[in-house]
Amino acid sequence: MARYIGSVCRLCRREGGKLYLKGERCFTDKCAVEKRAYPPGQHGQRRTRVSDYGLQLREKQKLRRIYGVMEKQFLDYYKEADRIKGSTGDNLLKLLEGRLDNVVYRMGFGTSRAESRQLLRHNCILVNGKRLNIPSYQVRPSDEITVTESAKEQIRVTAALEAAEQRGVADWLDVDFKAKKGVYRATPDRSELPGEIDESLVIALYSK
Repeated sequence: MARYIGSVCRLCRREGGKLYLKGERCFTDKCAVEKRAYPPGQHGQRRTRVSDYGLQLREKQKLRRIYGVMEKQFLDYYKEADRIKGSTGDNLLKLLEGRLDNVVYRMGFGTSRAESRQLLRHNCILVNGKRLNIPSYQVRPSDEITVTESAKEQIRVTAALEAAEQRGVADWLDVDFKAKKGVYRATPDRSELPGEIDESLVIALYSK
């Protein structure tokens, strides 16, 4: 399967803001966006006029990169969101937030979505008591996510949970930091999700 193997900090700079792809580094002054808040490349500091299509494309790329999904997979999410009753934009965000790798990240078991995906691939996560290593699995309300006994002693998991406990977790999650487990209480409303994404631009792009 295709995957991006370049510098993720370049992605943040290209999208003009933090996508939180490097874990704790993104919260420090070592963040590339803090040092160079302009697109990468020799022409990155040029002022360019962006068309409406360009704005829509950049917003789609930003959303896709935040959740770490490839182009075809993202299109499938859009089609599913369009099929579900309600706002397509809201449905799209809810589907992405409901991915298992994202929920593991939101609960603080990994410092980034990429690290959370790696925990899943290494069979370090249980869903309702059963091992599950599919990052795209859609978590449902009341599902319990637990770190396996063998992974609970991993330094990276402990460090990630300590950082998450200090910052706090989303209201739709219930996390027991000592037991290293959590419950996906409910599907979040749009008002509870980060506001840096304008999903209407993404919908406008795909609606053409």
